[in-house]
Amino acid sequence: MRISVAADENVGVAGCVVEELRRRGHEVIPHGALEPEERDDWAWASEAAARDVAEGRAEQAVVCCWTGTGASIAANKVPGIRAALCVDAYTAEGARKWNDANVLALSLRLTSGAQLTEILDAWFAGVASQDPGDKANIDHVSG
Repeated sequence: MRISVAADENVGVAGCVVEELRRRGHEVIPHGALEPEERDDWAWASEAAARDVAEGRAEQAVVCCWTGTGASIAANKVPGIRAALCVDAYTAEGARKWNDANVLALSLRLTSGAQLTEILDAWFAGVASQDPGDKANIDHVSG
């Protein structure tokens, strides 16, 4: 799978995200501080990663900033994106199941290497719910 990854700083788990995704066999498209030729501010980097998903260059994205909040807000501005800030595996599982999230937002400050592995495991194992109520919610926010 092609996964776009953005970070505004190359600190914390930023580099680990890229390494872990590649270790799992994914193709990584780097943005922000992970790509020397690009602007590294969280708003621009996260938007670029989200646009990769919205425009079909990537199937999913992971966006990172110090708290993860700004990265998720910037990604969610792009039509068709459902970015979820996840701090643990349960949140990641729910984001995929109930929200059909296509962008994972992470905090560079709070996410440890062990948490990253657990979050990615849950994220990639997650499948969108087929429950009519859940689907109606997704349709409502996608319009």
